[in-house]
Amino acid sequence: MSKQKYFFLILILGSLTALGPFSIDMYLPGFPAIAKDLNTTAAKVALSLSSFFIGISAGQLLYGPLLDRFGRKKPLYAGLALYIAASAGCAAIHTIDGLIALRFVQAVGSCAAGVASVAMVRDLFPVKDSAKVFALLMLVVGLSPMVAPTVGSYFTEAFGWPSVFLTLGVMGALMLVACVLWLPDTYTPDTTLSLKPLPILTNFWSVLREPQFYTYTFAGAMAFCGLFAYVADSPLVFMDIFKVSTKNYGWIFAFLSIGLIGSSQVNSYLLRRFQSEQLVFWALVCQVLTALVFLLLTVNGWIGLGGTIALLFVFLCCLGFSSPNTSALSLAPFTRNAGSASALLGAIRMSMGALASMGVSVFSNHTAVPMVAIMTVTSVLALLILVLGRQTIRVQVAVSDMLEPVH
Repeated sequence: MSKQKYFFLILILGSLTALGPFSIDMYLPGFPAIAKDLNTTAAKVALSLSSFFIGISAGQLLYGPLLDRFGRKKPLYAGLALYIAASAGCAAIHTIDGLIALRFVQAVGSCAAGVASVAMVRDLFPVKDSAKVFALLMLVVGLSPMVAPTVGSYFTEAFGWPSVFLTLGVMGALMLVACVLWLPDTYTPDTTLSLKPLPILTNFWSVLREPQFYTYTFAGAMAFCGLFAYVADSPLVFMDIFKVSTKNYGWIFAFLSIGLIGSSQVNSYLLRRFQSEQLVFWALVCQVLTALVFLLLTVNGWIGLGGTIALLFVFLCCLGFSSPNTSALSLAPFTRNAGSASALLGAIRMSMGALASMGVSVFSNHTAVPMVAIMTVTSVLALLILVLGRQTIRVQVAVSDMLEPVH
């Protein structure tokens, strides 16, 4: 594969992967404006974020079997078309309940892009390159929190919050065109796979009972819960508690994303000297220590805006190391049902993230304590799952393996 083609594929797959995160981040600065226009509260607007997380989680399980049964492109086209329609609906809606419902539909459409892109990594690239490819995808995904909130804040102030959803719809349309014209068909449909509920559940169960899959999937998902807690509570923490302006909130969010994206790229270089398994372990150890310090300072009121930003930056750096490696290690044992494996991986991560985001709202007390407490508890659980789960793996498929694994 030429370097030009390699770069172009990464760009398309990265854009597909970023569609969901961009849909989350871009409208965050508009929470106060949406609440005012729809005659509701910011807390009720936050439910549209939770419904989006739930929609992505449910949609992952829907698209996994479809991607294996019909190939990668047809379900991807259908999902993007649904996303475009839902985005237009969000821009035109006049009730908060309608927005919550349409955000669910929008999420179901967007996750087709996410599931397909992850599965295509397994189709297009050797197993030994998968962790590096996932890190490159995170480079593109990292542009979302760097750009989306800032762009969203300016669009909201200049044209109103509906313009954010119109912009997302246009992005979805451009991605659909790019996929039709330039994305290769990477997978031969498996017509032997049934779409009846029992065979689908059996297929998911065969993936889930793989020790390497459940160890790194649940450890990675639990670690990632901290990111969801941060995203859900960041409008309250920065704009309400620390009285940051809408535009400055967008810039802070962009700065913090540098930690996530920068560390994911450093991870690519470290993979030349270390195994993914080693990087995951030490990243989670650092994440736990950071979260414990953050919680101690927050509970006692010993931390201000600068300290909060600094510790969030370090926390996100840890995720930049753990996330691409846990994803690669989770999918390494699979070839034939890589679509179902990637769907289950995404569904578990998003469903646990949705619970974390709702937990922040449930325990909200107008301080940063609920957010930091959830970040701490989930980080500790992630490390425990990793340590205990590794003991159940008899033969681990290494990401650095030169041979294609057979499942």
